[in-house]
Amino acid sequence: MKRFQKFMSYVIVATLASMVTLALCQQPAPAHQQSKLEQLEQLILDKFIGEADKTAMEDAAAYAMVESLGDRWSYYIPADQYSAYLEQMENSYVGIGVTIQVLEDGPGFLVTKVNDGGPASLAGMLPGDLMVAVDGTDVRGWDAEDTSALVKGEENTTVDITVIREGEEITLTVTRMLVQTPVGIGKMLEGNIGLVTIVNFDNRCAEETIAAIDSLLTQGAEKLIFDVRFNPGGYVHELCAVLDYILPEGDLFRSVNYKGDESLETSDAKCIQGIPMAVLVNGESYSAAEFFAAALREYDYALVVGEPTVGKGYFQQTYRLSDGSAVGLSVGRYTTPKGVSLANVGITPDVEVPVDEALFAQIYYGNVPADEDPQILAAIEALNVANMP
Repeated sequence: MKRFQKFMSYVIVATLASMVTLALCQQPAPAHQQSKLEQLEQLILDKFIGEADKTAMEDAAAYAMVESLGDRWSYYIPADQYSAYLEQMENSYVGIGVTIQVLEDGPGFLVTKVNDGGPASLAGMLPGDLMVAVDGTDVRGWDAEDTSALVKGEENTTVDITVIREGEEITLTVTRMLVQTPVGIGKMLEGNIGLVTIVNFDNRCAEETIAAIDSLLTQGAEKLIFDVRFNPGGYVHELCAVLDYILPEGDLFRSVNYKGDESLETSDAKCIQGIPMAVLVNGESYSAAEFFAAALREYDYALVVGEPTVGKGYFQQTYRLSDGSAVGLSVGRYTTPKGVSLANVGITPDVEVPVDEALFAQIYYGNVPADEDPQILAAIEALNVANMP
């Protein structure tokens, strides 16, 4: 990370006899006590004729410093967004428990999913409802982020959500609650094939994913498909716990940090045996998600199906700053069990199944049934062919 040079103060000594000072230059406070950024900030706050927002200036400077690294994986989190960041990592938030989709031309937000037993479900909201207002504020034409912010609030408070259902406008009063986002979800498909969707590798991933696998095997699953499409990655310990459960004894995760310290995570002998597997990936499978697919393939445990992944080979550490903001900084590199770096390379699937933008979006929003999803169907076909005598 570049260091910013400190300005050196220059001492002007006038020793010429019979000379007078022709001009006086106003100098700032001794520059050796301040960095360039501190000097600039103080100069703006003291001298700028307009209004200056100190927090906005410091956020902009922080964004620029991180961006100057040229590392797409490092990021800055403003103080007012840190709690939302923690909610994401915890896979929980205070809200109403729905997934919404932005519609073209701004007629409202399509409710694509209502969490079972969640606040919206208890209030009577249904998938297919069109959300048009929140607490009386018309949100048609808004973006999803601003609308979600309006829906969220303090736990145990209420929010009125107006939806259009079958042409009729209905207002539902929903009590905001702590909602846990499902992370590992199991579903039995035809032909005794178990589908395990891993949303991310953040908190509760290993617990829920292992439970989903166990449940499917108990139900008689003879093959498994792991869906890590749109999975942004997560914690190493969650990833390794899932891999350890699936894979036999051996190396799992190799890494080296900025100090040069190397570490190696390994798996014990307990594993899943005799179950053909496939992993679904796409261009939004990042970090732990693509590593998961790579590890299963290197152990000859799974075929990889879908679209090429992005290729992330660095891991980040989040550091909290004094004003409540934070920075996620790339502090090390990792490689697959066989020592292969995925950085800027990613994974090329064994079976490539490209989809167009429209279908890509519909898969993301969960609007494509498994028996109509071409990538799931390709995985099923690949497993059936691989299992033929």
